[in-house]
Amino acid sequence: MNVGMLWFDNEKIPLTVKVERAAEYYRRKYGLTPDLCLVHPSMLQGTQAEVIQSRLGQVTVRPYRSILPGHLWIGVEEQNR
Repeated sequence: MNVGMLWFDNEKIPLTVKVERAAEYYRRKYGLTPDLCLVHPSMLQGTQAEVIQSRLGQVTVRPYRSILPGHLWIGVEEQNR
């Protein structure tokens, strides 16, 4: 994902809720349903990617060390060409 939306959410709520909020805002703003969210590894339980099922669809959440804690980089994953 080269283009996405940076979302800050430092509330003490579960990551699934943060991703759902960001995904809903992204869909309203850009008209696309996001399917990838990059977060700081400390925000995930383990080191592996998680799939979050929201009412908009599935969003894969992957750790990415360049993202600051409390931030989410959300968007649409690019397809391999």
